[in-house]
Amino acid sequence: MKKNIAIIMGGYSSEKDISIKSGNVVFKHLNKSRYQAFRVHILKDKWIAFDEENTAYPIQKNDFSFVKDGNSITFDCVFNAIHGNPGENGMFLSYLELLHIPHTSAPFYQMALTFNKRDTLSVVKEYGIKTAISIYLNKGDAIDTDKIIQKVGLPCFIKPNNAGSSYGISKAYNKAEIAQGIQTAYKEDDAILIESFLNGTEVSVGVITYNNQIKVLPITEIVSENDFFDYEAKYQGKSQEITPARITETQKNRVAAEAEKVYSILNMSGFTRSEFIFVNDEPYFLEINTVPGMTEESILPQQAAAAGISLESLFGNAIETALN
Repeated sequence: MKKNIAIIMGGYSSEKDISIKSGNVVFKHLNKSRYQAFRVHILKDKWIAFDEENTAYPIQKNDFSFVKDGNSITFDCVFNAIHGNPGENGMFLSYLELLHIPHTSAPFYQMALTFNKRDTLSVVKEYGIKTAISIYLNKGDAIDTDKIIQKVGLPCFIKPNNAGSSYGISKAYNKAEIAQGIQTAYKEDDAILIESFLNGTEVSVGVITYNNQIKVLPITEIVSENDFFDYEAKYQGKSQEITPARITETQKNRVAAEAEKVYSILNMSGFTRSEFIFVNDEPYFLEINTVPGMTEESILPQQAAAAGISLESLFGNAIETALN
């Protein structure tokens, strides 16, 4: 008998449209002989399930079910394709866990932790993972640009603490740009990080649980046409994503080991993609994405393809891992 799978997508953040693209790719590639998949849009004003004929059904929030042809449809597993709030920050997953519905992401606490850039960095630093120098600010805190420059130097990066897809991120070269970057970041979140600039090769490392083992995927080198790997570079073709990365065997081994270590330290499961920059052959950890993009052009699917893993196998494995 086919398993009923809800592919949740959308969400409440700026990443809503990107998430829907990812969710539709998952729907397209799931094995239809094994799974009865439904696209479930989680939006601020409504939750809606769509079947293969695009018929819409309102979701009942008390038990995450819907009624089709007089029958109540419940889900055996949820595939999480929500980038940002409430899928990547653990909020929706805590709801699923209360209902005892398996899902393809890490447990809600791990997701909440890793969505918070400051807290993630605080944890991994204790295990010897190298990171950039950083300053943390809450909205309303006094801003002393001279002290910021004294600690992190110029140029520096200003980032929302809880946001993805490079929304709200800017690179500042002077005091005026720091002030402007802070205001831009606060539009996405009430807490921000200001980090020192690391000059080196940027790479993205996918780490997943595959066939019940932690697996590091082939590494991707990021070459942005813009000043850094911003939204335009990520989603509008303004970058090269080279898999496998053009790095030395020493660099490859070091960053693969660090990425696997981060995955284990943070008690991850399911999909992750960690970002690093090499400084003198040493990988410095930037952040971890726990609901990475899942379109055919996205980095993690590219890495899976380089490892000989089809999207059908990649997505099906995530569901089977969650069910087991």
